[in-house]
Amino acid sequence: QVQLVESGGGLVQAGGSLRLSCAASGRTFSSYAMGWFRQAPGKEREFVAAITWSSGSTYYADSVKGRFTISRDNAKNTVYLQMNSLKPEDTAVYYCASDPKVPVSTLAQRYDYWGQGTQVTVSS
Repeated sequence: QVQLVESGGGLVQAGGSLRLSCAASGRTFSSYAMGWFRQAPGKEREFVAAITWSSGSTYYADSVKGRFTISRDNAKNTVYLQMNSLKPEDTAVYYCASDPKVPVSTLAQRYDYWGQGTQVTVSS
């Protein structure tokens, strides 16, 4: 199994920044890539960004391109999501997840391990 623990959420004003972290432990060698998803109240979980452990290739949803940056520290088995120029519509619970297969997927059902989530609230 892979255990994932997110941190870094909070309340921020529109235009502000937050950095989320996701620490992975356990059978991390079974993970090909890591993704960030978010879920707002009454909405489906949506893909935000993903990164491969080996090459560091990155993928972003159109809604966050140019504002969010995903990165990883292989030595720490940790993935980060730097969120800049935050908007009220970014408010959601953010989850990190492990993708065991190639190629990287934007579909939540492809990811096999999930963290508990961290709340991000952006006030207007």
